[in-house]
Amino acid sequence: MRTKKVTFRHRWLPYLLVAPQIAITIVFFIWPASQALYQSVLRQDAFGLRTEFVGLQNFARLFADPLYIKSFFTTIAFSAMVAGLSMLVALILAVMADRVIRRATVYRTLLIWPYAVAPAVAGVLWWFLFNPTIGIAAYALDQLGYDWNHYSSGSDAMALIVIAAAWRQVSYNFLFFLAGLQAIPRSLTEAAAIDGAGPFKRFWSIQMPLLSPTVFFLIVVNVVYAFFETFGIVHATTSGGPGNATNILVYKVWRDAFEGLNLGSSAAQSVVLMVIVIALTAIQFRYIERRVEY
Repeated sequence: MRTKKVTFRHRWLPYLLVAPQIAITIVFFIWPASQALYQSVLRQDAFGLRTEFVGLQNFARLFADPLYIKSFFTTIAFSAMVAGLSMLVALILAVMADRVIRRATVYRTLLIWPYAVAPAVAGVLWWFLFNPTIGIAAYALDQLGYDWNHYSSGSDAMALIVIAAAWRQVSYNFLFFLAGLQAIPRSLTEAAAIDGAGPFKRFWSIQMPLLSPTVFFLIVVNVVYAFFETFGIVHATTSGGPGNATNILVYKVWRDAFEGLNLGSSAAQSVVLMVIVIALTAIQFRYIERRVEY
């Protein structure tokens, strides 16, 4: 089979076409990353008047700080819960939407809307729902015998930010799961139904293996989302409290920089956070992808 070779009349046209994307990458990724690397080996006073080169001392202090180690494990737990909850709910909704016939467009549109909500706004919405004084969700839990208070309970605070972060991400996962389900030939599930396989058996034996590339992609995306894009949710709901129970890494970077005015330590934390996400993504591609059926 012959493939058509693409040629350009002008030798500079291909470079002009990719130039905008290259410029965006340089301005919004490479330049900030290089500045973080540069700041991570410096120590600056609170007024920015004096800068001292300290090498790897900022990193050494980080890994000797028990609060940072606690924040690291808090982030791992938070990311796992957000990815698992958002993907599970999105998969259930996508399976239901794939079978809805009447008013399917309205149903799908309503499920997509939460993704348009900004993280900070999503945090405020759930903060009002679970507010111990005025929140309707907190009132309902109180009627069931559970005294909800995310101001004093670390587990309640963690549950609040997990629910808020997962709720916003469900719509994104729903789109990909629904597209993956609709790409599966109906003849496969119909043949299984004729053979006597029930709905769950058809889903687990036929649809789920064919969805594995989508699941793998969403695992990577959701982990990156939980690590980097949940700052607004934490800031609007718990501010890292109580007792640093929800002080995830991305929020600790901001707090140390803008509240503690420790720019060197904050830059070192951002570098470590970037390395962690790159390492997790590489591990996922190296080991999890082996189980994916394309």
